[in-house]
Parts: sequence; C-alpha cells; structure tokens
Amino acid sequence: MQVTLERSRRTRLIAGLLILSIFSIFVFDQLLVQAERTKADITSLYLTFQEHDQGVWTVVFSPNSKLVASSGIDPNVKIWRLSDGVTIQDLAHPYGVPALAFSPDGSHVATGSYDGFLRVWRVSDGQLLETSTAHDGTVWGLTFSPDGKTIASGSVNGGVRLWNPSDGTVRSLPGHQYGDVWSLAFSPDGETLVSAGHDHLVKIWDVSSGKVTHTIDGHSEAIVSVAYSSDGKLLASGSDDKTVKLWDTDDWSLVKSLSGESECVYSVAFSPDGKRLISGSRDKKALGEFLQYRFGYSGPSNGVTVRLWDVESGELLQSMSDHADDVSSVAYSADGSFIASASEDTTVKIWRVSPK
Repeated sequence: MQVTLERSRRTRLIAGLLILSIFSIFVFDQLLVQAERTKADITSLYLTFQEHDQGVWTVVFSPNSKLVASSGIDPNVKIWRLSDGVTIQDLAHPYGVPALAFSPDGSHVATGSYDGFLRVWRVSDGQLLETSTAHDGTVWGLTFSPDGKTIASGSVNGGVRLWNPSDGTVRSLPGHQYGDVWSLAFSPDGETLVSAGHDHLVKIWDVSSGKVTHTIDGHSEAIVSVAYSSDGKLLASGSDDKTVKLWDTDDWSLVKSLSGESECVYSVAFSPDGKRLISGSRDKKALGEFLQYRFGYSGPSNGVTVRLWDVESGELLQSMSDHADDVSSVAYSADGSFIASASEDTTVKIWRVSPK
C-alpha cells in the first residue's frame, strides 16, 4: 500500500511539474515576445542571406531591383544579387557601417561608418572613388538626393550634413537640439529634406537655403526612421515610442497612427505605389531584451519584427516573426515585388510580395 501511495504522489508531482512548465512557457512567451500575430498570404519568404558575421543594420535595393546591399556591425558591405543571394562585391571598411544608400542610377553606393567617414564606391568593380570626413562621429543615416548630386547624412550631436560628391564640398545644417540623427529622406522633387533623431523631433529643411521650415514634435521618444511616399504626399516616422505615424506633407498634420506595434520601431518604408507600408521593430519586450543580451536567452518563440500595413485604412495586413532578433532595417524593391528585412540575428531576409 505504501508503495502504491508513493507512486501516486510521484505521478501527481510529475503531472504538476509538467503543467507548471507549460504554464511557465506560456507566461514567458507573453513577457518576452509580442503575442500578437496576423497571418496572411501577401508575402512569402523567398531567400535568407547569411554572409554577415554580426548584426545587420541596413539593407537597400538597387533602383533596378536586381541587386541588394547590406551592412552593419561587421566592417564589410555586401552587394549581392537578388536572384540567388550571391555576393558580387565585398566593400571592406576599417569599422562597422550603419548607413548605406544606392545612387539613383544604381551605379554607386554611398556608405557611412563608425569612423565618421562618408565613402562612395563604384558598384561595377567595387572601386572606392570618394572619401569625406564630414562628421566627427558615427554616421547613422544617409541618403542620395533624387538627382544624385547631393548626399545627406546624419550623425552624433545633432549633426546633419549635405555633401556634394563631385567637388567634396559640405554644408552643415544646425537644427536638432541634441543626440544622434538617425534617419533622413529627400522629398521626391529633391527640394525638401527631412531628418529625425534622438531629440524626438522631425525637422523639415529647405534644401536650397539650408533652413528649417517646420518642426514636427509628435513623438515621445527617439525617432529612428523616416520615409516619404513616392508621390511625396505622406511622410512616415517610426519611433522608440512604439508608434508609426503618417504625416500630411502639405501642412505636416498627423494623418493617422498605425496601431499594433508593441515594441520600438526601427525602420519604415512605403511600397512604390504608396498603398502599403512595411515596418521593422524590436522583437521582444523589455524583459526579453534584457535576458537575451545578458544571458543569451531568446525566449520560447520569435517575436514579431516585420509588419505590413494598409496605408489608407491603417489595417495591419500581415506580421512576420521569422527573425530571431530585432529588425533594424526594411526596404521595398522599386518594382514592388520584394521586401527586405535586416536583423541583429546576422541575416537579411527577402520576402516575395504577391500580386494584388
């Protein structure tokens, strides 16, 4: 009888531990990662690029949608074919490269590094053509003007610069109050530049005069990404305050906030037709981030890091959780057929977009 009772207690103990384990996994999943999921068949995973050794911070498509360039913490910028993921150029830098952009004609790539240098490279042979010491610290963001004649860059201490690569001249645009300038975007006509950063502000600049014409104070934390729609009528901003906001560029009024982001937003990009917007974000809640970076524990499942939105309605169309860490950059191909996402998990993922 004693043996039977002991076995019964042991069975109940094992069953209790099993139930507790299942409950703990559920609780941890809610605490460490976002629980929200939206399934759809708008996008499908096409290719995973795994040639980086460390976290990838930026990914961009070439204007003809045939090439992809990616860069990050490791000091090598990879230019690779979209069709098969084969690297055609490996641009070596002395330090990591947070910022990257193709020229409008696709013949050149500009890079911004931890060393404060802007560099321009020829895509066809990987030749370094120009170097500028435009900043005293890390270059966090850069972009070409639509005519390719100017490169705008953002750096530490509120630094915004306009660089003419043909003659090396640099203009400084003072205006941000403090901290890093993370992201910049030219309007489609090239007459306006938008910059955003750590001071929670979006600055709108008249490019010809270099003067601030408007300031948007609509986020409560750092703004990490800004993007224009192709028709120039909307500006999107993504922030550490866990929001994506859309602004009317006629009067810079708020059009809508896209609800559904539950963590810091690191990147936003419009589809070429302006009807959809893709966002990339942190993959876990604060506790999950702490455990991941302190102890290497990522939780029982991946968090949502990529979201696809309908711009007009603000509806969340699809969410993706294929990355195992934060997504720092997202991009749409110029032909609208592909989406790219770059992550701290050292990979770039390419998603095929289904025809509408």
